Amino acid sequence: MNAGSSSSVQPRRRRNPLVALARWLGTQEWVMRLAPVIIWLESHLRSWTGNRVSLMGIAGLQSVQVTVPGRKSGTPRTTALLCIPHGDGYIVTGSNWGRPDHPMWSANLRDAQEARVKAGSYERRMSVRMVTGEEREQLWTFVTEYWPGYLMEHARSGGREFRIFLLQPL
Repeated sequence: MNAGSSSSVQPRRRRNPLVALARWLGTQEWVMRLAPVIIWLESHLRSWTGNRVSLMGIAGLQSVQVTVPGRKSGTPRTTALLCIPHGDGYIVTGSNWGRPDHPMWSANLRDAQEARVKAGSYERRMSVRMVTGEEREQLWTFVTEYWPGYLMEHARSGGREFRIFLLQPL
């Protein structure tokens, strides 16, 4: 194109090549053994950078930090979770890395009516609703299309029905 040309060319948005790698790794059972290291790295990256950088973010995946009171202690508990944007809110899934038990955060979230949800530097109060029945089945299809690794984690868990939550702005 000539330097004096008046037509505008939009630059092509670069795609994060790590997204495909993260999606592939998320379907590999051996990665589940690295859960403690991944969780530690995620937590510390967020802490060191004021929640501006996360391991999931580097991999091109969306995540949120969800804070709810512990159902027994009442002490605020914060967990970084892979999330799926859904309308104005998010879907979070209690896969627990394919372990047979539900993750502790999901028991706290199940008993909460609202949560503090932080995405990057943006934080807001959101309602919490665990989905069940037909709605859950529809969301399960949507969730596994977004993150195919949940299918491997489901099989690894012995077929445990993962808790699925909708977080919606208040």
